[in-house]
Amino acid sequence: MQMEKVYLKDNYKGAIFDLDGTLFDSMGVWRQIDVDFLGKRGFEVPDDYLKAITAKNFKDAADYTIARFDLKESPEAIMDEWFAMAIHAYTYEVPLKPYVRAYLEKLKQNGVKIAAATSSDERLFYPCMEHHDILQYFDAFAVTTEVKRAKGFPDVYDCAAAKIGLKAEKCVVFEDILKGIEGAKMGGYHTVGVEDIHSSYEKDAIRELADVYIISFEQLL
Repeated sequence: MQMEKVYLKDNYKGAIFDLDGTLFDSMGVWRQIDVDFLGKRGFEVPDDYLKAITAKNFKDAADYTIARFDLKESPEAIMDEWFAMAIHAYTYEVPLKPYVRAYLEKLKQNGVKIAAATSSDERLFYPCMEHHDILQYFDAFAVTTEVKRAKGFPDVYDCAAAKIGLKAEKCVVFEDILKGIEGAKMGGYHTVGVEDIHSSYEKDAIRELADVYIISFEQLL
């Protein structure tokens, strides 16, 4: 099926990408980790758990999980367990979303600076990028642990924009979650909502708030 071509405003100089669920088709890995991790402790995954932790960095997600389920483990022990469950998948199994590499190549050929703004950890996203040979396209990386506030606020996007030497109005932010779109819009960024099955529960809200909404990066080629 031929998808409708989408055009972004033509005066932007920087592209800031979320990773999980936006460039990486990885959210299924995390959903299974949630199932396995909580199941091992006798809990089912609550319907609102995904929404509660998606915008959080690892430490905040671990703190939330401990409080939510009254766990006696330390945040560090929980994060270590999550990493052990995720590292092999990110290194060898997590795929890119279709046409991601082609779109990054197009941006680079057009002189657009590229940054990542993520709640993930470099021990996961670097191996994934290296495996798919896309690390070369990125000029900078910003992680939510570097800033005061999580996604839902512009902090991590401002950090990414500063690292590539650009103001918000010259950048486009690509996100698959509503909190990401909300934070980027708050900071004055042009926004692209990227469809992901694991954020389908907030798809309509993302469509309404984002400046542009895409089903596939093929629409931007």
